Amino acid sequence: MAEKITTKNTYDQNIGQEATRGGATVDEGWSVGQNGPQDVRGVIIGEGLSVDQNSLKDGKGGSIVDEGWSVDQNGMRDIRVRAKTNEGWSVSQNIVQDVGGEGGSIEHPLPKNQTILKFLTSPLRDNARVAAKDVKGEATTDVEGGHSSLENHTIAKFLTPPLRDDARVVVVMVPLPAQGHLNQLLHLSRLISMYNIQVYYIGITSHIQQAKIRAHGFDPLTITKIHFHEFHQTPFETPLPNPNASFKFPNQLLPSFYATSHLREPVCLLVRELLSANHRKVVVIYDSLMKCVVQDLPQLPNTECYCFNSTSAFMSYSYLWELKGKPLHPGTENYEDIPTIGDSFPPEFWEFLKTQEQVDWKINCGELYNSSRVIESLYLDLMAKEYDGMKQWAIGPFNPMEPQEKSKGSNKRHESLDWLDKQERDSVIFVSFGTTTSLCDEEIKVLAIGLEKSLQKFIWVLRDADKGDVFTSDVRKVQLLDGYEERIKERGIIVRDWAPQLEILAHSSTGGFMSHCGWNSCMESMSFGVPIAAWPMHSDQPRNSQLVTKYLKIGLIVRPWACRDEVVTSEVVENAVKTLMASSEGDEMRKRAANLSNAIKKSVTDGGMNRAEMDSFIAHITR
Repeated sequence: MAEKITTKNTYDQNIGQEATRGGATVDEGWSVGQNGPQDVRGVIIGEGLSVDQNSLKDGKGGSIVDEGWSVDQNGMRDIRVRAKTNEGWSVSQNIVQDVGGEGGSIEHPLPKNQTILKFLTSPLRDNARVAAKDVKGEATTDVEGGHSSLENHTIAKFLTPPLRDDARVVVVMVPLPAQGHLNQLLHLSRLISMYNIQVYYIGITSHIQQAKIRAHGFDPLTITKIHFHEFHQTPFETPLPNPNASFKFPNQLLPSFYATSHLREPVCLLVRELLSANHRKVVVIYDSLMKCVVQDLPQLPNTECYCFNSTSAFMSYSYLWELKGKPLHPGTENYEDIPTIGDSFPPEFWEFLKTQEQVDWKINCGELYNSSRVIESLYLDLMAKEYDGMKQWAIGPFNPMEPQEKSKGSNKRHESLDWLDKQERDSVIFVSFGTTTSLCDEEIKVLAIGLEKSLQKFIWVLRDADKGDVFTSDVRKVQLLDGYEERIKERGIIVRDWAPQLEILAHSSTGGFMSHCGWNSCMESMSFGVPIAAWPMHSDQPRNSQLVTKYLKIGLIVRPWACRDEVVTSEVVENAVKTLMASSEGDEMRKRAANLSNAIKKSVTDGGMNRAEMDSFIAHITR
């Protein structure tokens, strides 16, 4: 049978439950706790009453909320806040344990008198964080108000974010102040906020402003659960990037990295304040290069720290593999020809890293990756073995899979997107080397000539690398050959300011990406099925380029790392662009990239492996 539901019903964790642990029924104005009536000592909730821990007491522990009920934390556990949403009801995250255990599995068919009632609320797409899982059965429509109910055979989880504000768990994000790191943790803040969890994103004023202004794919200012917490700006040097440096690593950012040590005490004070503000637990997610800032936090009560790795598992494992003497394991054949770690970073970076490595790694309760098992399950498994039992979650891509784009004709929409609207599908190569690379004049010249001679359409982001404070006025403006922009205006455009990379890669006209292979760029390119012409510059990029070209086979190498000290010729650029954009080899790469993109998109939707991984992480930190 299917129980009728009226507008006064409230439901515990997606389920109304009949005859389970005491036989409480769900009817007009009644709600049921996790363990049936046992949670409230066998008493049924009547209209106008609220519940405290052991008894019914009018007005204590809760109040009527928008035709639903709010309940004190220890009363009917996990019912908590109820509010009506649109034409359905908002619900909590997990299935009641009484009907099959954690995760909501249930035997089929259900015994008589154990009807599971669920009702369909309007799906919130990206906000959805609870997998739909049907076990044979058909929906009925005998529920008042037009909501469907699922009869005895069926379990379906609904796609609304859980309302768990009074679970009193809050997350604090501690990013490294470099664009690729700021961006990833801002996107993760968006994902976590979808579970109705408050997120505090911290940093000094200029870095918070940088993260907000450059956010793409969504507007962080519209998400009320994300709070930007700005600390006093500690003065630090902001040298200009050196385009003629023998090593492309952004040494100009290091002073801003060192300056983050001043955040140690303010961040600790913030966490104390959050705990004193009646939060049950503070969860701190920190960049792996910000250990010094969070080192005191594990000593605080009810505080857990999780390390975010801003690189791929492929990169992380290669580092350990090298330290162990390069043992032969499945997958390590893809490390052939990669440079040593020492060749990828300058001595100045290793000095900074020493300051972080002095902190005991045991401050960490788990490891997070902006990655997916769809992309690199082999290397995630290898890393899991290295953690010796420590929990690990691959919960990427962090970037939105359907970026929020300004409407066509809007004065806020970037000109490059309007230009892309006029191009054919997969006909444009996007050229960008990220925020940490400055090309020298000779490199810019050969790149310009190579793009022009390729006769392919392109968008080229031509800007200097970031300084430690991007709002200081000194900016190098690169000069192109006389008449160049006039000659290529029918086939290409030059962007000299901030470009909306996510939206450009997501556009159907974009068919290739010439990239430095920073991990942010790799994840965004894979998300939207765009193959890569890899031109790595420093850090993890040489290894990421191996993952893209050798393991995933969705790209080609423009300049081998072994030739990094040589200036690439215009012929090399021309041939790379032609191969990627106008050859059967490039078409095959595009097909593989499209297949990978489809698999990634499936993994983050209802029932997908990455959705489950994210749900698992949220369940863990809110336990």
